[in-house]
Amino acid sequence: MHLIKLPTMITTVTGKNQITIPAALARELDIAPGTRLDWAKGGEGILIVKIIPNRAELARQLAGRGRRHLGQSKDPIRDLVEDRVRGDQEEGLP
Repeated sequence: MHLIKLPTMITTVTGKNQITIPAALARELDIAPGTRLDWAKGGEGILIVKIIPNRAELARQLAGRGRRHLGQSKDPIRDLVEDRVRGDQEEGLP
């Protein structure tokens, strides 16, 4: 993990343990209301915060990643169903 020291951005913790993320940092990291953050404790008073991608972002990141593992078939679901039917027939199942 590589840490980057930012210009001084001081915030204050409220009575409800809430903080305000500096606007420049929120814009740069695309942090908006509803963004989930994962907090971890580092050494010597250091807090580490990781942005948790939302489901839509995770889906976009994963889209198409498994294509290289597929055969040349244009319908892998049909191929899977046919393979299961063949397996059942070989085992004598209806």
